[in-house]
Order: sequence, then C-alpha cells, then structure tokens
Amino acid sequence: MNSPDTPILELRDVTKTYTVKQGLFGKSKPLTALNGISLQLNRSDVLGLVGESGCGKSTMAKILLGLEAPTSGQVLVDGKPIGGENRLELARRIQPIFQDPYSSLNPRKSIEDIIALPLRVHHIGDEASRLKKVRDILDVVGLPSRVLTNYPSQMSGGQRQRVAIARALVMRPEIVICDEPTSALDVSVQSQILNLLGELRREFNLTYLFISHDLAVVEHLATRVAVMYLGQVVEENSVEGMFVQTRHPYSKALLESVLTPEPGLGVPDTHLGMAYPNPIEPPSGCHFHPRCAAVSEICKQQAPRTQLTTYGRIKCHLHDETVQAKLVQA
Repeated sequence: MNSPDTPILELRDVTKTYTVKQGLFGKSKPLTALNGISLQLNRSDVLGLVGESGCGKSTMAKILLGLEAPTSGQVLVDGKPIGGENRLELARRIQPIFQDPYSSLNPRKSIEDIIALPLRVHHIGDEASRLKKVRDILDVVGLPSRVLTNYPSQMSGGQRQRVAIARALVMRPEIVICDEPTSALDVSVQSQILNLLGELRREFNLTYLFISHDLAVVEHLATRVAVMYLGQVVEENSVEGMFVQTRHPYSKALLESVLTPEPGLGVPDTHLGMAYPNPIEPPSGCHFHPRCAAVSEICKQQAPRTQLTTYGRIKCHLHDETVQAKLVQA
C-alpha cells in the first residue's frame, strides 16, 4: 500500500535526447528536448507547465503517456516506474486531451464510436453497458445524447473538445494530460472548457498536467506552475507565488507578455526578441542568458543550480546565495 504522501505522478531527472541530421550531407547531432526534469504531482493537483513552443512540453506529454521512452531518468505513477506497467493498464490511469479537437477525432467515426473506443479496446462491458457509459459521460461534459450519431465535422470546436474530454474520461482515469486543450478555441469557448475541466477535476478527483504557453489560462486552473525553457524547468512555484512573487527573469517576461483588456496598452513587449535559441547548439552557461535583461558574466560561463527557496524551486544565478556572495567579494 502506497503512503498518502506518495506523489501520484513523478519525474526523476528525466532526459530525452534525439539524434538530428542537419541537411542531406550534414553530420548527426544530439538534440536534448528534456534535460534533467524533476517534477511531482500530488493527487488532485493541477500542475501548469508553461513555456514557448519548442521548450519540450509536448515531448514530456508523450513520455508520460508511454508513447516515448526517456533517454535516462524515471517516470513513476504511485511510486512505481511506468516502464514496468502494462501499456493498457497505463492507459486506464493516464489519458490525454489534445490541442486540436478536430485532428484528434477520427472524422469517419460517429461520436458514439469515438467515445466508446477506449471501452472496446479494454474489453469493458457489452454493447448495452458501453452505450450507457457513453450517454452518462456525454451528460457529464454537457452534450445531449442526440449527438451520438453525429460526426466531428457536424460539431463546433467547443463541442468537439467536449467529445475529446468525454473520450478521455469514459475510462475514469486518475491523471489527465491536457496538451494546450483550449488554444485552438475562441476566447469565449475557452472559458467554458476551462470551467468544465475545473468542475470535472472536483467531481472525479482528477489530477491534471496542464500544458500551455498562456500563463493567463494556467492561472485560471492550476494549483502549481512549472516554467520550462529549452528543456529545463527554470522555476516552479504555487500559482499564488508565481503571479505575486515571480522570481526568474524568463517567468517575468512571460507574465509581461499576457494581453490585458485595458484599452490603450496595445500588444505587450516581452523584451525577449524574436530569436529562440537553437536547441541543437544551446547557449553556454545559462541557456537563457542571450535574452536575459539581468545577465552577468557568470551567466555566460556557468550553468545555474536549482535552488530550493521559500517561494519554490528556481534555476537562476540571481537567486543563488553562494554565487551572489562570491560576486560581492569580487
């Protein structure tokens, strides 16, 4: 029996490296998509994972779903490595909700077939009991049973995402990996889906890993936030701590990039520039230093350590007391 303090989901020093060939006659080079990621999710938590496109968020989702294996490190569910889990058993416990509900739903299948597919794959019940489960979960996500015979093309974006949520929850999983589940939707529909995800979490005691590039969306749903940059977690904090006491320069830049409804402010400037670093040839020292407004010479030469502070975890020389003491002495 696992201790109640055991995280339901844990990553321990997870690294994922791909080999990429540059050009027809170019040499193969390693691309480190994840670089020593360590995270914990407690039961009923919502961990918001934020960062720019290309930082490794979706790679992490694939590893957690068992679609890819880490190059090194471990992923544990209830303290047990998922490498030892049966693939079907893992799917019972962890389900995904993807970004684009249209491309993630089979256009040739009816809504009933789409939602019932996990039940058929896992040989759960007979046709009558499966249909009842499908009707029940449709009701839970706020769709009428008359859509059972519809096809995805006959439904709106918000309705399709509700179907995707129903498909993920029909197995009653414990963990749901939400990979940008609202980014393809209109703003008005986004709020409906976010409210629905919050209600479902409370009703079914779900644990979410909520992947997004939008901190405003994460603030609405998450209990903790982890900020990723170039395959590393540079800051982790509670939602309150992240939005009240942001520490890392990159997290501050992301917060400043959030659009506000105030007239006259225009589009915010993050002061990060347009160039995202090449992950095949990352910058020396702190990978963020070429875009950092608070850069110093040590940032260019030495990678920062992960610091445990009263505000959470942070990977930045500005908050490393040892480094700052040496700079003062110098």
